[in-house]
Amino acid sequence: MAAGMYLEHYLDSIENLPFELQRNFNLMRDLDQRTEDLKGQIDSLAKEYTANARTLSSEQKLSILRQIQQSYSKCKEFGDDKVQLAMQTYEMVDKHIRRLDTDLARFEADLKEKQIESTDYDSTSSKGKKGDSRQKEKKVAKTRSKVKSSDEDGSPKSAQKKVKLLQPGEFNSPSSNFGNVHPSDVLDMPVDPNEPTYCLCHQVSYGEMIGCDNTDCSIEWFHFACVGLTTKPRGKWYCPRCSQDRKRK
Repeated sequence: MAAGMYLEHYLDSIENLPFELQRNFNLMRDLDQRTEDLKGQIDSLAKEYTANARTLSSEQKLSILRQIQQSYSKCKEFGDDKVQLAMQTYEMVDKHIRRLDTDLARFEADLKEKQIESTDYDSTSSKGKKGDSRQKEKKVAKTRSKVKSSDEDGSPKSAQKKVKLLQPGEFNSPSSNFGNVHPSDVLDMPVDPNEPTYCLCHQVSYGEMIGCDNTDCSIEWFHFACVGLTTKPRGKWYCPRCSQDRKRK
């Protein structure tokens, strides 16, 4: 149930509460006034009895004492009625407080249930995305395996094919479909033991990679972070090993 529904139902239930409380308070005020009036009568009778005790007859004394006793009895009845009204008022308010506590508990339970459902949905979506990413990774790995197997062939035809595949703009890096991945994240990723490794770090492909323009390079592909790159350089690019070999020549 939505929060608005809980609030609407609760407000409907306490709609008559102010009038009921006002009625009980008026009744208690009326009982207080009656009690005060009787106490005034008792004081007057007590003063009359004290002042005229010597001159009053026995019957007159008994009559005054009966009136005082009756007034005290009435005061006690009014006091009992007032206590009953106070208890009724307390129960009336307490009933609505208990209902409010119950509605709040149900509302909190509904919120927790929705949070759990949302968490489960996010977890399912995340697993689906990871599954798609792994499928793409397997496809790219198969493509690299085919390219590498063709490179190992010593025929001139395969060498020409290798040069063509490595031309800039005609073949993207092996992990171009994986987005930006930090090198430290690779250590936590499950690795297929049959998946080929690349770069100076001998790790699987991840993140942005660049291919060495030396057709005889033994490694071929390198991670940007491992060779100190943040963006793809213009023109031809040679890995650190091939660059040293070229300088020696």
